[in-house]
Amino acid sequence: MSDESPTPDGVMRLINGYWATGIVGAAATHALFTHLEAGATTADEVAKLAEISPRGAQTLLDGLVSLGLVELRDGGYRNSPEASAFLVRGRPADLSAFARLKLDHMGGMVDLPEVVRAGGPVADPTTEVADNPHWAEVVPAIAAQSVPVAELAAEELGLAKAGPVSILDVGGGSGIYSAIWLGLNPEARATQLDWAPINALARRLVAERGVGDRFRCVDGDLHTTHFGTAVHDVAVYSHIAHQEGPEENIAILTRLRRALRPGGTLVICDYVVEDDRSGPPFPLVFASEMLLKSGRGGTWRRADYRAWLAEAGFDEVTFRPTPSPATLVLAR
Repeated sequence: MSDESPTPDGVMRLINGYWATGIVGAAATHALFTHLEAGATTADEVAKLAEISPRGAQTLLDGLVSLGLVELRDGGYRNSPEASAFLVRGRPADLSAFARLKLDHMGGMVDLPEVVRAGGPVADPTTEVADNPHWAEVVPAIAAQSVPVAELAAEELGLAKAGPVSILDVGGGSGIYSAIWLGLNPEARATQLDWAPINALARRLVAERGVGDRFRCVDGDLHTTHFGTAVHDVAVYSHIAHQEGPEENIAILTRLRRALRPGGTLVICDYVVEDDRSGPPFPLVFASEMLLKSGRGGTWRRADYRAWLAEAGFDEVTFRPTPSPATLVLAR
């Protein structure tokens, strides 16, 4: 038995966890990480470049040092490796827009006690409405999260040398999977099915990457729009399963199986928890967001995906870790 008595330090950090969201979101808003990457090393230099007060710059830098996103060496500040990779504007996996977006989401957590009592959203679910204006912010902001996963999936599938394959991305959002995969394979073609306002955003992003001529969109609801029969070599179901209940997921996965040609592969990316719900940490916490925002969603176990995919007609299911908190699921 340990002689050390517990201290409140860890609990206090968790209670005040919203400080981290605020500090990172404010730093991203004023491009602090970008200025540090460009060579700024002091609070005064950061303040001048970001056009903020020296006091504000110093406060943000102090907070970022505490969070481990900025390092202080020999009296100068520099980005941590994680901040350099994921918070510098213009980089492929830049999460700055997502950090800014989360500032707007902080207030919604006030409803969580009532949502837990009710078992679902106390306002209209925002993940289930086509014309909600928040998609214009959310869709581009979350695209960067999928970059490393889409690249890993392409490697697993050997897409770069797969020839003239047909790709279907259901609920594809920003179109980032199609953009990356079409860039790797000049013979591939991709179809995205999503709501019209979201497809409009995807067309722009994919066109900016120079592969828009091989990308088409189908405007519709993934619950009711026909996917086709035996017409695609690869299908993508990324970050949709957590918005749906078990019955909805089984129905969609069954239709995706029918849409694949013999030998085709379904690629699922989502926050997957262990069968005993002991981890990983991020998917466990993310379940609260789905309780707040979706009518039936949650973070599902590996056993759930295995059972759903077997019922949908898939014989082989493998799970792959990714550089993100998400897990890659490949089904054939």
